[in-house]
Amino acid sequence: MQIIEDAVLQFTLPTRLADDVHSCIEKCEIHKSYPTERELLLYWGHDEVTRLTHLCDAMQPSPDLPKIPSPMLRDYKWPGIYKPFDHQKETAAFLSIRPRAFCFNEAGTGKTSAAIWAADYLMSLGLIQKVLVICPLSIMHSAWQADIVKTAMHRTCGVAYGPSEKRKKILNAGYDFTIINYDGTHVVMNELMAANFDLIIVDEANAYKTASTKRWKTLARMIKPATWLWMMTGTPASQSPLDAYGIAKLVSPYRVPKFMTGWRDRVMYQLTRFKWLPRNNAEAEVYRALQPAIRYTKAECLDLPEVVYQTREVALTPQATLYYKRLKTQMLIEAAGEQISAVNAAASINKLLQISGGAVYTDTREVVEFDINPRLNALSEVLDETVNKVVVFVPYTHTIEVVRNYLAEEGISCEVIQGSVSALQRSDIISRFQTQERPRVLVIQPQAASHGVTLTAADTVVFWSPVMSVETYLQCVARIDRVGQKNKMTVVHLEGSEIERKMYRLLQNKVDSHQQLVDLYKQELEEQ
Repeated sequence: MQIIEDAVLQFTLPTRLADDVHSCIEKCEIHKSYPTERELLLYWGHDEVTRLTHLCDAMQPSPDLPKIPSPMLRDYKWPGIYKPFDHQKETAAFLSIRPRAFCFNEAGTGKTSAAIWAADYLMSLGLIQKVLVICPLSIMHSAWQADIVKTAMHRTCGVAYGPSEKRKKILNAGYDFTIINYDGTHVVMNELMAANFDLIIVDEANAYKTASTKRWKTLARMIKPATWLWMMTGTPASQSPLDAYGIAKLVSPYRVPKFMTGWRDRVMYQLTRFKWLPRNNAEAEVYRALQPAIRYTKAECLDLPEVVYQTREVALTPQATLYYKRLKTQMLIEAAGEQISAVNAAASINKLLQISGGAVYTDTREVVEFDINPRLNALSEVLDETVNKVVVFVPYTHTIEVVRNYLAEEGISCEVIQGSVSALQRSDIISRFQTQERPRVLVIQPQAASHGVTLTAADTVVFWSPVMSVETYLQCVARIDRVGQKNKMTVVHLEGSEIERKMYRLLQNKVDSHQQLVDLYKQELEEQ
């Protein structure tokens, strides 16, 4: 594929496909003919390239077809406060000429911004007016809304979350980008249908792997013949070949059978009455079904920083919110007219962090436990979006057991390292984590293994809630960021309260002093 004077594409296609392209696209000429191929000249415009891409993608996957460049690479100005990485430009360009497509870039590669740039480019051409982003609750604000502000600040954005009436008001407001969580779609189905979104972007698309769910059926009803649809996940069909069916049926239904049983018979064989196993050709069938697609791993993104930081917002439950407010009121009473020491400030902040994390210890060492399903769901989302091993740092003993039990129920192999685990047991757990397939997840109490331990089999660290020391925080990250690490790394902060947001900010900025704890304590009291 050659670009002539920034205006014409010169390329060769198999004869039959070349004839189809020539007959379907007006601004296309046959330049030369060979026994089995033709050389074409095509005007390098968006409409022409989109039509060419559609015809070529129907033949995919085929290594013999040329890679088609989008005129976005020539015409777009790439607004925003950050310069895009090369792989982000390629991803945005790929999406910009495909009304239906997959983006399988790994977590931490910046595919959110790439999709926003592509959507903004299409808006500038007048091809789309309104975009609906469907994503997990935990990244509605911290990832999508924040990235729209940083990447396309000239576009308007609304988050449709909360009571039904609030969601309807946002949907009817005519924002350029509207963000909604998966399970919020069926609540306002009529309004979504009436809004006529031109482009739907689904982030962490594995949530739509099952075509029989209400969630899947709601999305399928929203997709009209002219609707653009981009589905994004870093781990397509990672658990089973069957998981490809739901998302393929939305993006490229002509590539899969009409019914799930037909897909199952294509990619699985029955070993016993209740046990099915993947066929030898299952991986190739999944690859063919999930097209057109682009994928960059973190290792392929050479211009990425070594460590990427992400935030997942997790709403506190009503019970936790009530206790949080009660504790702040008690702190306010104790602070009235008194000089607060750093020790007292640290103790009070620690209590607020305990509540945010799911369980608080009373003065008599009894445990008051809160519903932490939203935080567990956010952790599950992180695990779904990476194929490699993960280290989860959980500061409090009681919560560690809750996390361990949850992972076991989900069928995710895990081990725990905390104060009660002997040195011999720790050595065995770490050795297996580093050298064997299982365990996939290591749940660690930061004080028990934040120094001197190598865990480079993982490329993702999750902080269940903030630690109280910058040294501990840096040492936790250093467990994977050390000699022997072969991948780019991701650090994920789970946060649900204002005190957690402030603590993570201090930790990431490496601010660690007694006076800062006192100041943080005072700020929290002022926000009654």
